Amino acid sequence: MTTAIAFNPNHAEHTDPRHVEQAARLSAVADALDASGLRQDLVELPPTPASEQQICAVHESSMVELVRWAATQQGLWLDLDTYTTKASWEAALSAAGAALQLTEAVAAGQATNGFALVRPPGHHATPSCSMGFCLFNNVAIAARHALDTLGLERVAIVDYDVHHGNGTQDAFYDERRVLFCSTHASPLYPGTGAEDEIGSGAAAGTTLNVPLPYGAGDAGALRVYDELIIPAVRRYAPQMIFVSAGFDSHWADPLGPLAFSVAGYAELTRRLVALAAEVCDGRLVLTLEGGYNQPALGACVVAVLRVLLGRDPGPDPLGPAGRAEPDLSALIERIRRLHPLLSGE
Repeated sequence: MTTAIAFNPNHAEHTDPRHVEQAARLSAVADALDASGLRQDLVELPPTPASEQQICAVHESSMVELVRWAATQQGLWLDLDTYTTKASWEAALSAAGAALQLTEAVAAGQATNGFALVRPPGHHATPSCSMGFCLFNNVAIAARHALDTLGLERVAIVDYDVHHGNGTQDAFYDERRVLFCSTHASPLYPGTGAEDEIGSGAAAGTTLNVPLPYGAGDAGALRVYDELIIPAVRRYAPQMIFVSAGFDSHWADPLGPLAFSVAGYAELTRRLVALAAEVCDGRLVLTLEGGYNQPALGACVVAVLRVLLGRDPGPDPLGPAGRAEPDLSALIERIRRLHPLLSGE
């Protein structure tokens, strides 16, 4: 099993040290990876920046032009959460480019799976608006490229960030060729991702949202995957699985009210690796989203990479949350009855 990674080499100057989404996040990932000894076992791809044509396959040209203009200024904010610097244009193109390059490598069989270790994150960026720390939607751009350029007929996107991936959902809400599945805390920013948001028109049933109550942790997440997410993806039968890999569902994260652990993320990844092997010859591409406790972020990425390589994830350096979880039985049963991909199970 070959695992490829791609870092964003142009991210460091897109930073505001007062903001939780800062350059130190990716530095923490790189340091944890170096300390793990895994780097020599990974295929590291030097990312090529995405082209404007590739960006505009998902985003409106007026939005792209706004990001380009904002990056000519110094310290501009696109909304209350999302900043730009004079390095943001290059950073955003390189983040999307890393996801694209890994998608091409996995689609061509040059790697079994891959992880784009990038920032700024992307899953909140809608086709018309940068928001939620996100400039362009990296995973949506990669998925669109897989469909429209690489010739795939169906892909799935699984998002386990603590926040709902509203931008990804918006990009594909009426697209039958994309199954979007999200587990996220609710209520929480950005306020989307209700159970009854299942896609529109001919794409009804290709969006699956599982809003989790505060305090849900490893046991609940694994049950949701086993009973909802995995059966839905299996029935949809994608030719590639993408993951919006946000680690702000970790119990130590300052922005998230969930209680996942490093070990829990590793086990979720093990299930996704097995699912990809079953339905799409192992083709699995992860793209980094949130995660704002830097020790937890680094530990999660290393554990996930070990699993992608087919190895044991190793000990969890932070341990479990150590508190009781809410019962998700009623939530799971409601969604099973509601969702077209599950109601016939």
